[in-house]
Parts: sequence; C-alpha cells; structure tokens
Amino acid sequence: MKAYKIKALLTLLVLSTQISLWAQQIVLPKQTDRWHIEHDGSITWNIGDRLPHADHIEMSGEKVSLWVSYSIDSSGVSKIIRTVVFPTFRMLPDDTRSHIAYTFNDNELPRIYINSQLLRTDISPNEANNALAFRAKSINQHGIMRIMAEAGNPAQVKVERSLFPSVDKPLAIEEFKLTNISDKPVTVSMEKLIREVTTDTIRSKPSPHTVIMKSINDGSRILQPGGSTVFSVGYLATDHPSALGTIHPEQEEKARANRVAQILAPLQLETPDTILNTEFAFAKIRATESIFKTKNGYLHSPGGLSYYAAIWANDQAEYVSPYFAFSGDSIGNLSAMNCYRLFARYMNPEYKPIPSSIVAEGDAFWNGAGDRGDQAMIAYGASRYALTYGNADSAKTLWPLITWCLEYSRRHINEQGVVTSDADELEGRFPAGKANLSTNSLYYDALISAALLGKQLHISNEQIGLYTKEANLLKINIEKYFGATVDGYKTYKYYETNTVLRAWICMPLAMGIYDRSKGTIEALFSPQLWTADGLATQEGNNTFWDRSTLYALRGVLQAGATKTAMTFLQYYSRRRLLGEHVPYPVEAYPEGNQRQLSAESGLYCRIFTEGLFGMRPTGFNSFNCTPRLPDNWNQMALHHIHSFGTVFDLKISRQSNGKILVSVLKGNKQHNYTIANGETAHVQL
Repeated sequence: MKAYKIKALLTLLVLSTQISLWAQQIVLPKQTDRWHIEHDGSITWNIGDRLPHADHIEMSGEKVSLWVSYSIDSSGVSKIIRTVVFPTFRMLPDDTRSHIAYTFNDNELPRIYINSQLLRTDISPNEANNALAFRAKSINQHGIMRIMAEAGNPAQVKVERSLFPSVDKPLAIEEFKLTNISDKPVTVSMEKLIREVTTDTIRSKPSPHTVIMKSINDGSRILQPGGSTVFSVGYLATDHPSALGTIHPEQEEKARANRVAQILAPLQLETPDTILNTEFAFAKIRATESIFKTKNGYLHSPGGLSYYAAIWANDQAEYVSPYFAFSGDSIGNLSAMNCYRLFARYMNPEYKPIPSSIVAEGDAFWNGAGDRGDQAMIAYGASRYALTYGNADSAKTLWPLITWCLEYSRRHINEQGVVTSDADELEGRFPAGKANLSTNSLYYDALISAALLGKQLHISNEQIGLYTKEANLLKINIEKYFGATVDGYKTYKYYETNTVLRAWICMPLAMGIYDRSKGTIEALFSPQLWTADGLATQEGNNTFWDRSTLYALRGVLQAGATKTAMTFLQYYSRRRLLGEHVPYPVEAYPEGNQRQLSAESGLYCRIFTEGLFGMRPTGFNSFNCTPRLPDNWNQMALHHIHSFGTVFDLKISRQSNGKILVSVLKGNKQHNYTIANGETAHVQL
C-alpha cells in the first residue's frame, strides 16, 4: 500500500477514535415508542392509555394530495380532518399556492347507522359513554392509513376506516369496512350524499372547477355474523361535473397498494437494524409519491399544503433528483429530467440568475429571495444525477445547464475567491451574509462532478482542467474565508461576520471536504446545536430544519466518524418512525409544524447510498465505494440498485482478518473488492 494511503487511514483511525470517545459522553433523550413495526413493513399504534394524542400525515398521487390530521381523545374517540389538494386545478393569478384545496370534517360525512343507531364519528368526550361511538383501537400506516375501531356496547361491529389518494386521478377515498362481530344479524346503512362547490368563474384557470364529496356504495345491508360490507366516500375535483364517471374504491385501493409496492421493490436496504431498514422504506414512499402529472410533464413537489405542481432549485434539483438516479422509479427519473429541463428554459446570455422556483405547472416563477445560490444547487444536483443515472443522452441534455450554472457561479466569485449570493436556501429567515458556506460547498462539488462528467462526454481536456483547477482553488479559499474557531470548536463560520454555530457547517463534510472534520462534528453534536429533534438551525434558537440534520448525518458518515453518526442516525430514525410524529422526515419547526415535505425523505435515503455505503459516482458505469460498516455489524446490503445504466446489488461484509469485502452482484456475475476499513473501492460495472 502506498505511503500516502497508509497515512490517510491512520489519520482517519485517530479521528474516528477521538470523536467516538467524545460521543460516548453525550446522553441523548430517552425515547418511548408510540408505534411498532409489523412483519409486512407497516407500522401500528395500538391505542392505549397515552391519550390524548394528535398527529398528521400526507399522502399523494399524480393528481391529488391528501393531508389527514387525526386525533384520539382521552376516551378513545377519534377525530379526523382531511384536506384534499388538487395541484393541477389552478386559480388566478398564477403563484405558488394557486392550487385549490378543500377541508372536510367528520360531521360533514354521510351518516352511517348500525341497527338504526347513528355511528358517531364527531362525538364529544361527554357523550362517549351514551352513544354509538367510533372508538379507535389501532392505527396502521404503510402508504394507506387504516384506523381499526369497534362500535357498540358490547361491541357489535368492527370498523376498518381507510384513507388514501388515487394513484392517477384527482380523487381521494375514505372507506368504512364494517364487519359483524356479534352472534346476531346486524343491519348497517349509509346515507346517500353528494355535495358540490364550484369555484369563481373569473378567477378559475382556465374554467370553473367543481369539488365534490359523494357517498359510494351507500344503502342498507344486513350482515350475518362474520359478514362484511364496505361504504366509501369520494373527494374529487372535476371541470366536467355533468360527465362524472363511476368511482371504484376497491380498484383505487389496489392501485395505491401496487404503486407503494412498486416504489419499495427497487433499492432495498438490508442491515441488522430493523428501524433503519423500515424508515428507509417509508422515506422512499414519501420521496417518490409526491410527483404530480402536470401539463408540463411530471413535477416532483414538496407538498405540505403549500407547494404543488412546482419545483425548487434546492428541494428538487439539489435534494431529491440525485436520489431518483438510485431509486429505480421511472416516474421519479422522468420528474428529475423534467425539473432540470424547466430550469434550463431560464438560461440567458446575460447570466441573470435562474429563478429559485418554477410554479403553477410551469406557467410562472418565484424569485422573491433573489439569488439563493440556486445555480450552485442546480449544477450540483444535475451533475450528480447525470453521472449516477448513467445515460449518455440524458447527460448531453443536462450538460448545457450544468456548464451555464457553473459559469454563473464563477462570475460571482469575489476578491477572496468565494462565490457570493443574495441569500441561501432559508431565504433570509436566518442571516447568510454576502457569501455563505452552503453555496460554496455545493459549487465545489459541482465542479468536481462536472469534470468527471466532462470526461464521459469527451469534453475538451482544457475545459475539464479548468473545472478541476477551480475546484482545487475554491477548496483553499473556503478554508481561508470560512475556516474559524467558533465557541471553541475548530469548524466554520457560516458567513464572514458569523459568530455563532450554524447547522450548515455540515456542508463541507457532505461535499468531501474533511479539513475541519473533528471540530465540525463535535460542534454539530454539541449542546449548542443538537436538540431532541436534530440540529438547531442556529445556536441559541429552537428552530430546526430536518434538511440540515440529514445532510449532517450523511457528511459525518462520509468523514469516517461512523460510530458517532450511527448513534445519532439511529436516534433520529427511531424518533421519526416510531415516535410522536410519524413516519417521515419533516421540513421544519415551528414553521410549518413539521410538515412532511417530500424532498427531505430523498435526503434521508441519501444518508445510506452516499453516506453509509459511500457511493460517489465517477462515470456512467463506475463509482467509488467507501463503505462505513458499523463495528457491531458484520454485513449490510443495498439490493436492486438501478444506477449507472444497469441493475445490481451492493453487499458489504466484514472478513475474519478485519478487512472489508465489497461485493457487486450483477445478474449471475459477482465481483469482489477487498479493502481496509475506511479505504475506497473503485467499482467498474
């Protein structure tokens, strides 16, 4: 082994040991799980005495998003508020939130009767003992929300209440499956109901929209002991209410279950930690379901009752599209290419900035925060995506956008050799100075990826050399401009006059800059920044944004502090999957009240692909693999990876001699690489 490799490994070993010893001194809050994992990969909350409790979840399809706020009171009676968003039904003027959305409460539903007695879903605690109440026993989540309940005293009927979005229609469904659990016949019925509201003609785009709530399969039935029936409610939007087609709830439920299974089939994580495996699977669902079929093609959008049929330079171009290159989901990859295609429309010879967001199905844009470093975000995401996806034609399509964004950033380098921008992706919520660490870290990685991509596209050595030279110089200038001791930690100041710790000091780690790894990692997990919900955005402030935590966990793994990273990754994953607000990563708090914005789930998955498994694309059919196998694990694997133009498995296992075996399985062929812990395998597919 070459001397410089030995030195690098020894440095990594010392760093890892120092940080592990420091991490052992940290006491994370004790967690009490509310949910548990089922054998089929779903999670269930068996409702006990930890009441009352409330939560919310979002589920999406190509034409609809369903936000369900649910609560269980102290007597076990549930309350549901459902907000249905129709992303492609727009109002004027065009803006980010010009979609239509309507909220439906329990007391608006068609009434259900059991033996002529009203089943109350909107009951107050004072009435609970004297009425036929929908008493929830458990809630299950796995892309479809199912609430199990019983009605009657003693119980006569078991009720399974399911809520889910249609896969491809502007429609959400709520089902009530009633099963007779008594020893006598039971008569059940649901009223016929249809309610319509039509939007204002003048403000509707292009014509009035009608939103309908209607009963499906209503009527009366006699259930023999053990017998079942299903009543349903549909929530839908249409521009042609007189030509409304038949709704088939069973087909819609089957299609939703099939779509979830389709998302889960490729890129399967297998580790000894069931919580990590399960949260990875859930994150795949949320990251991939929130793709809307618009008049300008598939658009991945964050959701959260605010952000639909629109794309952002951070959420879509930077966070989630590079994930889709690993995911194996065809719609996800279509959305990624469409995202970059829409941003490319705004390239211009004057090098005015590309808008931060393209909204209203592509008909308008938003740039209210000015240049947030958006060009660095786009160049980083597009170059990583192109390399990982491994398709030369796609890469050729993206290359002009990548080079334009790099040139834009180069033109904004100041006298100190770093890139300036008006803000960062937090859009002025917190100060970012005239030049910030996030934008510069992204630009650095984009230059490296562009140089690698240029080789694949046979771009001139001169241009590739310029990108490499610029990256090397920028790395030096990042250290000079941002390197600092803050609160005693040898880390980074986020901008020139910054004097307190910021969560985004993690960005150099995620981009492969490890000069200040030890101090940065200690600062990230210090009492000044780490909170019960992850990283505080800024020292002394209780605001948190999951995106910085997700980047940090990935970066700390890449830096080789595996034991420390896994301690916090396991804590975070358990909290998000089995705690009080489940089952996905979230956006922020207090802003948005922890909305489950979808791109954050893509960032969660990238903790594993790029952090734990250390996959760094280097060409259309090659990648560097620097796995971080935890000390108490003997093996881990990613199955059915759809990247680099092929499908393969990646298995990491510990050998008896302490070495790490990297196995790449493609069809019936297997190629093995034996490396030392912390070393890199150069994989050629």
